Amino acid sequence: MKIGLLSDSHRHTRRLRAAVEALVDLDAEAIVHCGDILGTDDVKILGEAGVPVYLVLGNMDHRPERLAGAAAEYGINFSRRFLAVPLGDGRYLAALHGDDEDLLEELVACGQFPYVCHGHTHRASDERHANARVICPGAVRHPKHPERPSAAVLDTAEDALTFIELR
Repeated sequence: MKIGLLSDSHRHTRRLRAAVEALVDLDAEAIVHCGDILGTDDVKILGEAGVPVYLVLGNMDHRPERLAGAAAEYGINFSRRFLAVPLGDGRYLAALHGDDEDLLEELVACGQFPYVCHGHTHRASDERHANARVICPGAVRHPKHPERPSAAVLDTAEDALTFIELR
């Protein structure tokens, strides 16, 4: 399964739209947003992707009720802390924002998730731990490393990750 990963769009609507279009063009079968989306207009962009979408709140998402309502309106799988995203083969990917370091460590260590995806750091990363591959797709807005906005596509059948630079 190919999963589009993004995070920390911080209401940069134009760039979020470009990111979603790029992920769909790369045959993403689902999209996971790892938090700090901020606006209901941005939730709408995710909802119009044409693939299943998973959205978890970030530490900057201060109006969770409004975001939850918009997610429900657009059929988006939504959670305030973390989501288990089905990979279609009996396994699940864990998605969270990453500001709760204890939760991040718990999900990595528990052995239930081959992939744990997060945002918050604004740094693209791909690390393998004994039980999980821990991925941060970078940031749609205010990236730190690389210093260009990024997202990623995870191909779970090949265990391959491709970072994409956003314009």
